Amino acid sequence: MAWGIVYYAAADGSAPGEDFLDGCPTKVAATIEAVLEIVRDAPPPRFSGGGKWEAMHGSMGGYYEIRVTGPQRTQYRLFCLLDNGSPEELAARGFVEPQIVVLTGMAKPIRTTFTDAEYKKHVRDLGDRYRTTLPRPIAEG
Repeated sequence: MAWGIVYYAAADGSAPGEDFLDGCPTKVAATIEAVLEIVRDAPPPRFSGGGKWEAMHGSMGGYYEIRVTGPQRTQYRLFCLLDNGSPEELAARGFVEPQIVVLTGMAKPIRTTFTDAEYKKHVRDLGDRYRTTLPRPIAEG
């Protein structure tokens, strides 16, 4: 089955994933978007990652990240969810096909980590709102 790519829409109507990509260096944004396309075409459950698309673990289980290194070795991370299910479940969510959901992104200096509080505030809270809203809150594009 074909997969789509959608961008999460926050309650204020913004699209944090699109905003993040707009703020990335051009080459970083292009690389992230290329990885999204490759993962979609694979499709996601079969895509092995190759170091750019990785399943997250621990408190971030169920999330995926695209990892790209940019200028000054800044680490750019785009956080995604997979939204799949039966045709009836997808229809209730507003979809006809499974989706890669782009939530948001963050950047950090090399050899640093995001805290659990940062993950909660910037990623998991968005994911929780996304998963509990029908139809799904996605940006119009």
